[in-house]
Amino acid sequence: MKQERAGIYFGIDISDKYTMISMYQLHMAEPQTISTIVGSENYQIPTYLSKKKGISQWYLGREARQRVQMGEAIGVDGLLEKALQGEAVFVEHEKYEARDLLAIFLKRILSLPGGFYAQMPLEKLVICVDRVSMEYMDLFTAVMTKLNLNLDRLMLCDRRECFYYYALNQPPETFLHDAVLFDYTDSDLFSCVLHRNLHTTPQVITLQQQNHGKLLEQKDQEFEHIAEQVFTGRVVSCAYLIGDGFDGDWMKTSLQYLCRGRKVFLGKNLYSKGACYAGVVKDQKIDWPFIYIGDNELKLNLYLKVLSRNEMQFYTLITAGESWFESKGECEVILDGTPEIEFWIQQPESREAHVELLELTDLPERNRRTTRLRITATPVSDREITVVIRDLGFGEIAPSSNRTWEHTMRLQ
Repeated sequence: MKQERAGIYFGIDISDKYTMISMYQLHMAEPQTISTIVGSENYQIPTYLSKKKGISQWYLGREARQRVQMGEAIGVDGLLEKALQGEAVFVEHEKYEARDLLAIFLKRILSLPGGFYAQMPLEKLVICVDRVSMEYMDLFTAVMTKLNLNLDRLMLCDRRECFYYYALNQPPETFLHDAVLFDYTDSDLFSCVLHRNLHTTPQVITLQQQNHGKLLEQKDQEFEHIAEQVFTGRVVSCAYLIGDGFDGDWMKTSLQYLCRGRKVFLGKNLYSKGACYAGVVKDQKIDWPFIYIGDNELKLNLYLKVLSRNEMQFYTLITAGESWFESKGECEVILDGTPEIEFWIQQPESREAHVELLELTDLPERNRRTTRLRITATPVSDREITVVIRDLGFGEIAPSSNRTWEHTMRLQ
């Protein structure tokens, strides 16, 4: 990738237990993950704050826990969940909104790379959570506001999507065939299989996730059996092992099986690195011949058929694969002909399109090409888009009627 202006991308993987932060610039070979311990590769920062007794001084992560253990501070745990639920927290008889404390926590997290990087413009702050929701979007929008950060720089991803961005930014031989993630972060073991459809342009990516439950006494044999089940019937180029559950020296025969003709990677910071890549792809700073249609991604493209420079073209209002929480399309057009607008709806894996016609009832009669319309398309789910059309008139020639028309389109 070519070096452009010295902007920075931050990827933060956050849960109620741990937080990890990676940073990336376009000239870097790969994202760099930050540790609070100099020279250490222990990247997990406890999602925990503590306040020094008697004064308003806050500590972060492991230091926060140590201060509490030494009796110097009062701790706050469950920080993310409490902020998500809009709860208040009492520390030394003083009331704090959990969202305000989460803002303090994230401000400290973002300061970890040091003053040199603090002077660089923020390109994207990508937050990785277990499952994207409107509640998470509202929470982190509020936190960004408290931190005086531009909301346009915020992006939310779930962990499957961060895996998608990470895996497909690796050397091509690692995703020549399917790539598999095994996540043993919590008590249950999850797998996620990434598959590319080579017959579509862009290539449609599917992620198939499965919960395999807990590994019991014979963990090595159980994990090998699970891997065999996941790999059966497919060719796998590489496997990623993520989470605390893989700590220790218990993988013997299972690791031998995984390494048989495949590359295997073990670590814990894949999601925060993947979040950095997500920001770069979102900003269209690299070529990206892939599209992932997950739970949060739009399942349809929405087009307008327009005449531009005497050539009929399709103008894209909404793009499949974008997060429906964040997408919005808007344009202004000059009406030429009958008072109606055609919208073309297409699934990304299909060449066929469904056309919906919206009639502009009670639009004032005007001369040809003297009606300007503003069209705004806002997703209300991954399969539904509400379109609002507003009559802007045409300056002094044709004053606006202030009429609006609203229509919701659904994937058939």
